[in-house]
Amino acid sequence: MGLSRPHKVGNGVSTRWVSFFCIVSFFLGVLVVNRFWDAPDSIKMDEEALSMKKHQSGDVHPVEASDQVGDILSQVSQTHDVIMNLDKTISSLEVQLAAARAAKVDNSEEGSPMVTKLGNEQFKERQKVFFVMGIITAFSSRKRRDSIRETWMPQGEELKRLEREKGIIIRFVIGHSATPGGVLDRAIDAEEAQHKDFLRLNHVEGYHELSSKTQIYFSTAVAKWDADFFIKVDDDVHINLGMVGSTLTRHRSKPRVYIGCMKSGPVLAQKGVKYHEPEYWKFGEEGNKYFRHATGQIYAISKDLATYISVNRHILHRYANEDVSLGSWFIGLDVEHIDDRSLCCGTPPGLSYLVTEKTSQ
Repeated sequence: MGLSRPHKVGNGVSTRWVSFFCIVSFFLGVLVVNRFWDAPDSIKMDEEALSMKKHQSGDVHPVEASDQVGDILSQVSQTHDVIMNLDKTISSLEVQLAAARAAKVDNSEEGSPMVTKLGNEQFKERQKVFFVMGIITAFSSRKRRDSIRETWMPQGEELKRLEREKGIIIRFVIGHSATPGGVLDRAIDAEEAQHKDFLRLNHVEGYHELSSKTQIYFSTAVAKWDADFFIKVDDDVHINLGMVGSTLTRHRSKPRVYIGCMKSGPVLAQKGVKYHEPEYWKFGEEGNKYFRHATGQIYAISKDLATYISVNRHILHRYANEDVSLGSWFIGLDVEHIDDRSLCCGTPPGLSYLVTEKTSQ
């Protein structure tokens, strides 16, 4: 008998190799199974990490996300309110500064006791009102003033009630004569004692001083009243107060508005003609037009613009025509020009606030 040989299976592979492959297959199977068992733990950890990341980034349950959005909007709203309050505070401080400057100037510059009696009592604390309407008048315009008093301007207790209930201030605006305390000034003093409807300025009256008078009017008015709007009116213009109030109400939320019948007339270089502009050369070649500005019969400006005039009064250039001067002061500023055609004196009856009355002086 000889040595036995390894038994071959099938195609001649020995059982020893079969055993070896079985053992290797067993260990490979164990490794693979362990790998799959570890995968769920890894996936679970990844899901937890992703969940935490989503939570931190705000990608959470819709209800929680809605609450967070609501909180953010609430904070934004609160921040906006704070900014608006700060803006109002700054504006108020600027107006107070302007009032202090105007009071100091009016008490230190040229003036008679009649004028400087504006004094401290009028600048202590300003009354909060809707609008101040200043009717620019002259010593020779008594008939025009009486016509206004008899038509659209309330008198006596009604004027006080208009101020108290509606916040509407109406005053005839006038300065003093070249000889303070003279006949002209005494006549205005007597008229004021009777009607109590004047705003006296520290200003020497004169036709060619209208630009200066306008500056002083706004400076004095903004120092005396905390108004949303300041209006300038000529004394030959009649007003529908209700319609004026309605118009201003529509623009009450705007910070810097300039409302009037906007025009752009020719710059008159020829001497001797009405509305001659001595500084015509500043507007280019002869025949050019002015920049857009409101006609002088009536216009309104918001509080910020009146304050701007008051603060910068001594460096604002004055042209020959008062309405041109006012328009020039706003060139370069962030001002909204509102062209209201109902403020034009040529508007058909019933559509205008104005009726120009031709009364004798």
